[in-house]
Amino acid sequence: MEKINQTSSVSEFILLGLSARPEDQKPLFILFLTMYLVTITGNLLIILAIHTDPQLQTPMYFFLSVLSFTDLCFTTTIVPKMLVNFLSEVKTISYAGCLTQMYFFYALGNTDSCLLAVMAFDRYVAICDPFHYVTTMSHRRCVLLVAFSCSFSALHSLLHTVLLNLLNFCGSNVIHHFLCDINPLLKLSCSSTFVNEIAIMIEGPVALVTPFLCIVFSYMHILVAVLKMPSATGICKAFSTCGSHLTVVVLFYGSIFYEYLQPLSNYSVKTRVATIVYTVLSSMLNPFIYSLRNKDMKRGLGKLMGKRKS
Repeated sequence: MEKINQTSSVSEFILLGLSARPEDQKPLFILFLTMYLVTITGNLLIILAIHTDPQLQTPMYFFLSVLSFTDLCFTTTIVPKMLVNFLSEVKTISYAGCLTQMYFFYALGNTDSCLLAVMAFDRYVAICDPFHYVTTMSHRRCVLLVAFSCSFSALHSLLHTVLLNLLNFCGSNVIHHFLCDINPLLKLSCSSTFVNEIAIMIEGPVALVTPFLCIVFSYMHILVAVLKMPSATGICKAFSTCGSHLTVVVLFYGSIFYEYLQPLSNYSVKTRVATIVYTVLSSMLNPFIYSLRNKDMKRGLGKLMGKRKS
């Protein structure tokens, strides 16, 4: 009981957010509300277009629909609380609420990461081994890949959430961030964070870098296969298929690596900006990136909008 009381000595945290200036709160509220509504609308349209168009019932679009759903949940874990805090004088979140937000933040963020790796593998099979694509990327295997991505990410997030819950928070409760992220929380702990930092240094990079290496490995083979293509049309089609995915990968992983592959002591305001990129901005831009450069997706969205109008 004594351990529980020590851990619960801080019953709530204060999220400082993006700016402490009162005059910035309403403009930030309008900006992030607009981005959130665009994110919800864009990803829902992608999901509906894929599930209502028989020609989009392929593994690539199945993974894209799951990615869009994950992005919806990922953004919803963060933005609604941000919006409430922009209009509140006291920007608090309960201890349990903070741990819950952190759990889903990492679970959904890592699911996004794993899904990007799965989508890269799908493109690898489609371009490098097209004759076995149907058997390799069967519906059962696609479902198993998605299930593994979700399960692995959930366990990864659970590990860090449990380790954080074992710490004592008995001093300052001010989080210099707009969400409950692990690094600023570790800074607030009044007990040793050695185990947590070891877990971040060892397990964290494995969970983050492994999907990224799978993407790099897939695209190295894709590049070799594309350069061997005799037809310029085939090369253009291959790059068109992979271009959208590569854009999302660069946007997502570039900001994540900037934030998490640096020492805890270097945590700063720039890190908060990087967090916005891979949480809010990336989820908002994904539907545009995948639809504007994809003829099948544009056709599917056109058919969907046509049905809604009729």
